Amino acid sequence: MSLAFSNGVTRVQPSEVLALCREKDIKAVDLRFMDFPGLWQHTTIPIRHLTEDVFEEGLGFDGSSIRGWQAINESDMLIIPQPETAFVDPFTQLPTLVMICNIHDPSTGEEYSRDPRNVARKSINYLRSTGIADTCFIGPEAEFFVFDDIRFDQRANAGFYFIDSIEGEWNRGRDENPNLGYKIRHKEGYFPVPPTDSLMDLRNEMMQTMIECGLDIECQHHEVATAGQCEIDMRYGELVRMADQVLMFKYVIKMTAKKHNKSVTFMPKPIFNDNGSGMHTHLSLWKEGQPLFAGGGYAGLSDMALHAIGGILKHAPALCAFTNPTTNSYKRLVPGYEAPVNLAYSQRNRSAACRIPMYSQSPKAKRIEFRCPDPSCNPYLAFAAMLMAAIDGIQNKISPGEPLDKDIYDLPPEELATVPKTPGSLDEALDALAADHDFLLRGDVFTQDVIGTWIHYKRTHEADAVRLRPHPYEFCLYYDI
Repeated sequence: MSLAFSNGVTRVQPSEVLALCREKDIKAVDLRFMDFPGLWQHTTIPIRHLTEDVFEEGLGFDGSSIRGWQAINESDMLIIPQPETAFVDPFTQLPTLVMICNIHDPSTGEEYSRDPRNVARKSINYLRSTGIADTCFIGPEAEFFVFDDIRFDQRANAGFYFIDSIEGEWNRGRDENPNLGYKIRHKEGYFPVPPTDSLMDLRNEMMQTMIECGLDIECQHHEVATAGQCEIDMRYGELVRMADQVLMFKYVIKMTAKKHNKSVTFMPKPIFNDNGSGMHTHLSLWKEGQPLFAGGGYAGLSDMALHAIGGILKHAPALCAFTNPTTNSYKRLVPGYEAPVNLAYSQRNRSAACRIPMYSQSPKAKRIEFRCPDPSCNPYLAFAAMLMAAIDGIQNKISPGEPLDKDIYDLPPEELATVPKTPGSLDEALDALAADHDFLLRGDVFTQDVIGTWIHYKRTHEADAVRLRPHPYEFCLYYDI
């Protein structure tokens, strides 16, 4: 089930893929791509239909059935597999090779502007065209919850959700025949050993499966919240390939959990009154094999790195429309938890939106960490937007201001009022994106069509859809009025 070809970056020939299929006795080929909001999609063909021509000419599908894509009158699209992304699916009964695909318009042959992977690829091409750097490394830390039971529904006359976990603090008094009592208290789930950590074996299986699929995994552990919050960390990688790997990462985690009759969610805030799931994202720029973010400035950063921070902080409200793209994201981005709502930077300080990790003083380890993103995002769009903000900061020498080396949540009110804040809702983030997106349009990376479609889709299908429905807690507040 290992990744077929090294790290997925080196160019691989279609003939090599076909040879691998013969070697592994592959019977089916699963072709995957990312829809606009951020879910992996797929179509499967028998192995006899995978020819070298498919890698050039692609296969047709209905683009009008994909969220946020084509109109019904121009629905034909092409899916073109990328051979260097091939890996053997570890979960299918039939031996199946997976390849990630790019999307093209069949009438023009051009790459489709709303294909998120294409946006990410264009961001790297734009970076290289500026001469600033030739490589952007990204290191995401995606957290998630593993639940034992999840039920929810929304109808005209009813709406509810019910979450359960064997670890949940609320189960201390449940009759479990027997209840062994190892429940995790709210905000006390970080690093306890088994038996309190009941998910170690499951995470080990996830980790090992990822390694066998070609992902470079650094560690796994329980996270802060009760009820099965976890984290598995991947080693950093080149931007486009890392976005590919985030999708592989989610697939392996969800499918491994399903094998054990458990369910995984990457929702940022599924549990009230406890920590949510973030995706702290590390970014660094390199040129000709040399790191560019190490220097003699604050926290060992170069002027380029400080300007990159300046660009990210300046554009952070607009970035949140991509890095925190759900209504649920803003249940996590609230004061009092680890999620940073104050737009400042600092070394080591986890209450700042931008942190400079100080684990190592090696120039190669010097990077910036944007702590706002969460794992509900479309990684291609989120990483590309972050890079474009960093480039804007570098090109325009945007100062990040003075660092804030203190616990921001303990600042006196008058000082806290001077620190800029993240948006308080998805609507606010979309407003910020509508007002501030010129930096994303450079190099035709994010087109005006992509920005407009994103804002319209998110407002119509998510922000408005949630706003218009009665909330269960409103009945607790107002039913007896």
